Amino acid sequence: MKTIAGLGEILWDVFPERKILGGAPANFAYQASQFGFKGYAVSAIGKDLLGKEILDSLAEKELNFLIETIDYPTGTVQVTLDDKGVPQYEICENVAWDNIPFSGQAEELARNCSAVCFGSLAQRNVVSRATIYRFLELVPDDAYKIFDINLRQHFYSKEIIHESLLRCNTLKINDEEVIEVAKLFDLKNLSEQEICRKLLQDYHLDRVIETKGAVGSYVLTADETSYMDTPKVHVADTVGAGDSFTGAFVAALLHGESIRKAHQLAVEVSAYVCTQHGAMPKLPDAFVELFKEKTK
Repeated sequence: MKTIAGLGEILWDVFPERKILGGAPANFAYQASQFGFKGYAVSAIGKDLLGKEILDSLAEKELNFLIETIDYPTGTVQVTLDDKGVPQYEICENVAWDNIPFSGQAEELARNCSAVCFGSLAQRNVVSRATIYRFLELVPDDAYKIFDINLRQHFYSKEIIHESLLRCNTLKINDEEVIEVAKLFDLKNLSEQEICRKLLQDYHLDRVIETKGAVGSYVLTADETSYMDTPKVHVADTVGAGDSFTGAFVAALLHGESIRKAHQLAVEVSAYVCTQHGAMPKLPDAFVELFKEKTK
């Protein structure tokens, strides 16, 4: 069974009426794992009740984890939703996932990964950034290395984005993030598609995924452009929708599907997640059973 890792933040998304397990890399690992892979959340938690609850929740979801317990508080994010279900985040600083240590277990996991997803947020602190880079250096060359850029608040820089693009072969970005990257890299005179194409070419990427919320999404390669509209659904919230898109897309590619078919699955899974509360809903059997024969 192939191994997939989500490397970076794990935390509690705290809504006004409840808290839900989150963190983009963990969301990715969970959604990808539902398609017949061994998913791992790689992060750190504190020696506190919130940390214990994270481990209990991951065990309940049957998601593997390599999570160190350290002397920092478990991460939390205060989440508010606008009238369209789109989240706004207030992310607590100096927490456990800012200080993810690199271990022998992490080295072994990295060497056996078929795909790893990481973002910019967990790189806001030098400790976790160094761990992420060491992990990526050890991942096999033929693995999918997905940089889900995930720009949050002020926790990113041109340097972090540049260094991450050098270490990935797949970029996942949304339309708002494209505009911000254009400002940072002085590409404001280009269209969204031209910006994505330039990043694809300049950083020798295999593919760029651009999601555009309720409008649609693109997958770009050197030879192919795939566009699909976003299905119209009743939105509960959009937390984790992009992570589920990436997880389903990569899972389909690992099962040998074409870019177009992987894109279709990603669109459908992401739309379903938008109808559910929280970032890690269990997927319907219709999705999960798609590749069951291949994983026997």
